[in-house]
Amino acid sequence: MQRIQSWEVSDELWQRVAPLIPPPTRRLRREYLRKVGAGRKPLPARKVFEGIVYVLRTGCQWKALPRGQFASGSAIHRYFQEWAQAGFFSKLWAAGLAEYDEFKGILWDWQSTDAAMTKAPPAQESVGRNPTDRGKMGTKRHILVDGRGTPLAIVLTGANRHEVTQVERVLDSVVVNRPEPTQEAPQHLCADKA
Repeated sequence: MQRIQSWEVSDELWQRVAPLIPPPTRRLRREYLRKVGAGRKPLPARKVFEGIVYVLRTGCQWKALPRGQFASGSAIHRYFQEWAQAGFFSKLWAAGLAEYDEFKGILWDWQSTDAAMTKAPPAQESVGRNPTDRGKMGTKRHILVDGRGTPLAIVLTGANRHEVTQVERVLDSVVVNRPEPTQEAPQHLCADKA
């Protein structure tokens, strides 16, 4: 069996991902005369997905993508933004969790929630003043995990949002169907003093 790099997309993974890829969007362009067949062709979806996985696994900047292996970093980033807006990554996460639940089983009996502040704002609409850093702008990531540490929900807020005020929102943001707790199968939530 051939070993692949952590950023390479196997045929097996691609078969699971391909049905979730959103259809290409038509870009509004100025009206002008163009020769038939002129212009750039859309990038193959698999090549785009491989570029996104490469950036996420290596941590490189979009513009540092190896151009011979992928398309330009700005083109891959544009697709990344379009797919994020279309909800592709949430669907991919939910599909992965559903498969994980079938394979290993989500441990609903003990769940844990916590939050962390960051300086780099991943989403401008969720940026707020950071009360612990002299009012600098920042975000807070609230996360819920199962008994094994598998992420079930993530909510972004401004850095000034207290964790207690966001617990209900985090619990409502679980991307798979949560079973109802019963006396035989209770569900517990762990949180720190914040």
